[in-house]
Amino acid sequence: MRADEIRKMTPEERLRKLNELRLELVKLRLQSRTGTLTNTARIRNVKRDIARILTVMKEAPAEESSPGEVKQQ
Repeated sequence: MRADEIRKMTPEERLRKLNELRLELVKLRLQSRTGTLTNTARIRNVKRDIARILTVMKEAPAEESSPGEVKQQ
């Protein structure tokens, strides 16, 4: 999944996809522990997709503020 594809999603779609990927990661880890995992690279790809979604979700509030504005916490 590419970052531009994620940016085109609505926030609800991003959350749904994030939950799906987290569930898939749990299942893949279980398969890895039981020795039934056939594609070990899939774990890495799912983790990267999760990170991409989280990154895009963090970018969204920053884009809404004006360029010179400093956000206070």
